[in-house]
Amino acid sequence: MTAAPPRPPASALASSLPSLAALAASMISVQVGASFAKGLFPAVGPQGATALRVVLAALILAAIYRPWRSPPQRRAWPVLAAYGATLGLMNLLFYSALQTIPLGVAVALEFTGPLGVAVLATRRRIDFAWVALAATGLLALAPLGHQAHPLDPKGIAFALGAGLCWGLYIVFGKQAGTAHGAQATAIGMIVAALVAFPFGLAQAGAALFAPQILLSAIGVAIASSVLPYTMEMFALTRMPVRVFGTLMSLEPALAALMGWLILHEALAPRQAVAIAAIMLASLGATLTMDARREAPRPLSTPN
Repeated sequence: MTAAPPRPPASALASSLPSLAALAASMISVQVGASFAKGLFPAVGPQGATALRVVLAALILAAIYRPWRSPPQRRAWPVLAAYGATLGLMNLLFYSALQTIPLGVAVALEFTGPLGVAVLATRRRIDFAWVALAATGLLALAPLGHQAHPLDPKGIAFALGAGLCWGLYIVFGKQAGTAHGAQATAIGMIVAALVAFPFGLAQAGAALFAPQILLSAIGVAIASSVLPYTMEMFALTRMPVRVFGTLMSLEPALAALMGWLILHEALAPRQAVAIAAIMLASLGATLTMDARREAPRPLSTPN
């Protein structure tokens, strides 16, 4: 009789549950926050919602990390400024995409940014397969031919632009985080607020300061930034990067689910297949990652 394979110790499984739960809660919180932010669009528009979310998140994170206690040196500011600027621009583009395309589609398109960074970092033959798979998903989402529910081209462009900014955010975030740790998050969010606020003020004006809008925006900021950053930091320090990246690949599906539950956004079969293709490309790139070049990713909830 063949012996059964050994099971992992119960203690090891139990010790991994908190980090898995934290990451799952983080991903759900991000998409719930994005769904609620979309609910602010009729009152303040996507740029106004972005400004409120980023400014309030910056205030909360600044109060938590208090970056003024050890301000960065002058030579560090170019990287921190680039990190924060890409964060602010990414949020502006992502929320602009949400105005015309479903949440699940926008998140899937945005995932092309981290996927591109992962592929460019390795340049192995297998990575071309993941690029081809992601490209297939993108073509399925493109408004080509006769489709029952074609997506808005501007929304697609905004989401892809947000993905490009996410890729740059990863590059700059790694440099900023290595040099300044958790304080880089607060400083980057402050810079992002300086970038986003003028756009929001120009679009929404005095409506940004209405008490009921501010109250809703505080909830969005906590759900979209504060809770996810905290929970992902907890998870990243307690699980391998490969496992973290694998689980993060599920985020477009969670976004589609939250969009359906909260915003009542139904996806056409073609769109669902396209999201699945991009998710598989992200999953494959993570699982075939070169372990020798594996490095922690910055917090993955920028939107």
